Amino acid sequence: AAGDQIELMEFGLRRAQGPNGGLSASKYCYVGGFDSTSNLLAGKLFGIPVSGTMAHSFVTAFNDQPLNKSELIKKDSDEKLDLQKISKFYLEKIFEKFDWGISKDGVNIGELNAFCAYAISHPNSFVALIDTYDTLRSGLCNFIAVTLALNDFGYKSVGCRIDSGDLAYLSNEIRNRFELIALSFKIDWITNLKIVASNDINEETIRSLYNQGHKINTFGIGTHLVTCQKQPALGCIYKLVDLDGEPKIKISEDISKMTIPGRKCVFRLYGMAGFPLVDLMMLENDEEPKVGQEIYCRHPFQFGKRAKITPQRVEKLHKIYWKDNSVQQILPNIKEIREYTHQSLVNSRPDHLRPLNPTPYKVSLSPKLFDFINNVWLNLAPVGQLQ
Repeated sequence: AAGDQIELMEFGLRRAQGPNGGLSASKYCYVGGFDSTSNLLAGKLFGIPVSGTMAHSFVTAFNDQPLNKSELIKKDSDEKLDLQKISKFYLEKIFEKFDWGISKDGVNIGELNAFCAYAISHPNSFVALIDTYDTLRSGLCNFIAVTLALNDFGYKSVGCRIDSGDLAYLSNEIRNRFELIALSFKIDWITNLKIVASNDINEETIRSLYNQGHKINTFGIGTHLVTCQKQPALGCIYKLVDLDGEPKIKISEDISKMTIPGRKCVFRLYGMAGFPLVDLMMLENDEEPKVGQEIYCRHPFQFGKRAKITPQRVEKLHKIYWKDNSVQQILPNIKEIREYTHQSLVNSRPDHLRPLNPTPYKVSLSPKLFDFINNVWLNLAPVGQLQ
C-alpha cells in the first residue's frame, strides 16, 4: 500500500501481545519489508536498524524555565554555543519574516525547550514530535527554530513527526513551510526534511492518504501491524503426510481440509513474462521439471482442471535444512530472508497482490502425485454397505 518510495518504521512493541509477541513482530515486520524498528532488543538481537522519535510525555515534561544544560559543541570545532538561546533567536526571526496567521504568544516555550534538550542529545538524528500542543501554531514553529539553530552548529535535522489530526492536510502545510524556510534562509536541504506520520495507520489509511495527495515520507505503524487485526488466528495447520516412508492422509468431507500425502518436492514454474505461473508439487522420486519441456499439471482435487505448461525458468522451493539430527546447509540470515521475500513480491503478478479480489495463486500436482493421492485415498477411505 505504501509503495517503494515510503519508509516504514515499526512502532508496535507496546501494543503487541506479550514480550515475545513484540520481539517476533519486530523481526518478521523487518523480513516483510519494514525498514526499521523502535524495539531496541530486536535491533540488538537481529541487527535490525533502530529508529524512533520522542514521546509526548517527554515534551510535556518541560516548562518555560531555562534548561540546566543548553550548550552544544559545533560539529567542525570545539566551540560551545547556547542552542536554546539561538533557537529562540530563530523563533523571533520566523515571526518577523512570515505571516502564518498565528500568534507568537501561542507558541509553547516548554515544547521548544524539550526540542532543544533532545537536539543536544541527538544532534545527528533530530526528529521532533510536533503535535503535543498544536501542530502548526506551536510544534512546527519550534521545530523549524531548532532546525535553523542546529544548522549553525553544522548539524542537519532529520525531520518531524505528526501523530494526530488530518495527516494529509498537515503534511502539505508542513512541506510548504519547509520550502518557504529553505528559500528564505537559503538552506536547500530543509526542503527535503522528512515528515513522519503515525496514529493507528493501516493499509486503508495509507491508500486514503495517497488519494488526498499527502507529502509524508515515512509511516510509523504499530497497533494495526503487530496485533493482526485482519487475521487474529493463524490461517494454516500442520498435518502428518509421511511416517517412516508410509504415506499419511487426512480424509474429510470438506475437500479443503484434506491433506496431500507422501514426501514431496515443490517447483515454481515461470512463464515468458517472468512471473511465476504455478507451484508444482511432485513426488520425491518424480523427474524434476526442465526449462522448455512441457509439463502436465493437475488440480489437487478437481479432476477436470488441468493445464500444460512450458516453463521458461524453474526454481526448486523445497530445501532440506535439518536431517539426521544435524544442519544440512547454512541457514540464511535475516537480511537474506528479507531480500528473498522482497524478490518474491517483485516477481509476483500484480493481480495476485491487489488488495481487492486478488487472483488466487495456483498450486498444482504432477500426474504421478495426482494418481498417488487418489490411490491412497481409495485405499484408506471406508467403503459403505447398502442393503
